[in-house]
Amino acid sequence: MNGERERERRERVRVRVRVRGLLRVRRERVRRVRAVGASAVCAAAALCAVAALPGTAGRAWAAGEPAPYAFGPDTKPVTGSATTSGARPLDAGATYKDTIEPGGRRIYRLDLDAETNAYVSAVAVPKPGTTVAPSDNIKVSLQNGQGNQCSSNDARFGGVGAFPRPLAAYAYRTVEKGSYLCKDAGRYYVVVERTSDETSTPEPWELEIRHVAEPGLTEQGPTSAPTVWPSASPGPAAGDRTGERKGGSSFYDAKGLSGGEWTTGIEPGASLFYRIPVDWGQQLFVAADLSSSEVTDGPAVSGAFAVSLYNPALGLVGSGSPVSYDGRQKTVALSPLPPVAYENRFGYATGDKDMRFAGWYYLRVSLNPEVATSFGTAPIPLTLRVNVTGEAKPGPAYAGPAGDFGVTPDDREVAADGLTPSDRANGDTMALIAAAGIGTGTALVLGLGVWTLRARRNAAGGAAGGVPAQVTAGPSYEPQGYGPQGYGPPPGR
Repeated sequence: MNGERERERRERVRVRVRVRGLLRVRRERVRRVRAVGASAVCAAAALCAVAALPGTAGRAWAAGEPAPYAFGPDTKPVTGSATTSGARPLDAGATYKDTIEPGGRRIYRLDLDAETNAYVSAVAVPKPGTTVAPSDNIKVSLQNGQGNQCSSNDARFGGVGAFPRPLAAYAYRTVEKGSYLCKDAGRYYVVVERTSDETSTPEPWELEIRHVAEPGLTEQGPTSAPTVWPSASPGPAAGDRTGERKGGSSFYDAKGLSGGEWTTGIEPGASLFYRIPVDWGQQLFVAADLSSSEVTDGPAVSGAFAVSLYNPALGLVGSGSPVSYDGRQKTVALSPLPPVAYENRFGYATGDKDMRFAGWYYLRVSLNPEVATSFGTAPIPLTLRVNVTGEAKPGPAYAGPAGDFGVTPDDREVAADGLTPSDRANGDTMALIAAAGIGTGTALVLGLGVWTLRARRNAAGGAAGGVPAQVTAGPSYEPQGYGPQGYGPPPGR
């Protein structure tokens, strides 16, 4: 009896050792499969995403040529009307795509209530290689049913050495105490107009149109914009991160940035997009340093380097005047802006009044394609210096979810990791799939160990009782890489 128990004990020890070995093999296999699978999935997803993106499907670009503007996969096609009678509606939270000819006009419709603030932006995307003039611009207006203008803004290339790059502007209807026009519920119209010089390339520009809604307030706060705030640009705070951070090619795929110094390379003709989370009460400082070139004898390029900042509704907050590039390092720093506050909207200074809500602030950095002629086509090193100062404060008393006008812990993680919100969502999905795969695999391995232990104990029990253990002839089953031949579940029947 003691000998039988000792055999069983040794058998249990052997099985436990075998199961541990199987688990180690399984973990290593899962690690390798996840590494290879993640790369394959990412590559496949990237290919599928490119194929699905409106405006990029079927398009390719040569090596070294900047990627085209990336429209989001949920972008809806829309055709603006020449008159208000045929205007198509724009839904809040949706993004649309259209085109506009030189001197063209596109009209869309909004159906608004009497409480919600509405913002509509238009991003104009000239084709690479086309000619634009300093006076070429895109203008966005919002009008009520009586033809009265609620607001309007425009964006232009401006200055010498104008070159094609995405331009964005917005218009809005806000319901505030004491307002008279545009405060009632009803039908409103968005008018997008393009002004084009006769020297510019007479080709249509692509348009990205976005309508976002801001909830009204349950109680009115301050109605005067602050007039004093810190204006000295701080140095990088202790502990701020540094490293490489490639940019996106549009507002949709703009990569996250947190405070610190971030490096990348920018090709002539390219525009890089980044997003920075700025919460209520926080202040944003941004500067961009374009490195010197290895080529030192090229002629200077006027208006070569342009930097612009946009708020969460894609309203232009500030721009650094495009600087000339002669092969020596250049810096563009945006003028100091007030901390984010709801009451900034009651101010009058352009830019200051657009720091009116928390959320993602977008940075666009563009390099003139003429730089390639003077200094070569290789990317020029670029450093972005970002400071977000001040403690986050509670937001205004919104009557509903803040939506785009707030900062979440996930937003901060996305920025710190250099991702986009869609990257984060896709990553979470893959993590769930991987976790499910690991859980299933582990359960199978443990089940394999339990079956082996039971089979051996049954065999030992049969031999001890004088009855030979039956052996079924036939091929043994072995999961590839899981253990030596002969161990595994019974063959199928």
